[in-house]
Amino acid sequence: MKRWLPFVGAVGVLAWLVSIYLFDPEQGRHYLPCPFRWLTGWLCPGCGSQRAMHDLFHGRLCEALGHNAALVCCIPLLGAQWAVGRWRGLSLGTDNRVVYGWAIALVAWGIVRNLPGLEVLAR
Repeated sequence: MKRWLPFVGAVGVLAWLVSIYLFDPEQGRHYLPCPFRWLTGWLCPGCGSQRAMHDLFHGRLCEALGHNAALVCCIPLLGAQWAVGRWRGLSLGTDNRVVYGWAIALVAWGIVRNLPGLEVLAR
C-alpha cells in the first residue's frame, strides 16, 4: 500500500491543478466554500488561494496578489527553501525552526488580513 501512496497523491495534486486551471473559482460552481469563513465570517490564511492559483496559471500576477498575497509570496520562498536545503544536503522537514517560522507567518497573515480597515486584503 505504501508504494501507491505517492502515486495517488501525485494524481490527486495533478487533478486539482488541472481543475484550478480549467475552471475559474471566481464563478464558484465547482468549488466548496471555506469552512472557516462559513463558520466565523473571517478569512483564513488560505482564503482566496484557489482564485490566486487560477490567476497565476493564466499569468495574472496582480489579481493573484489581490486574492491571496501570502500564497503568491510563499511559492518562490518555498522553492528557495527547497533549493537551499538541497544545496546543504537537508530534507525539507529537518529544521523545525523553519516550520515554526512558516506557521507563525501564516497565523500572522490570517490575523492581519482580518483587521478592520484592511478590506483590500479581504477579497
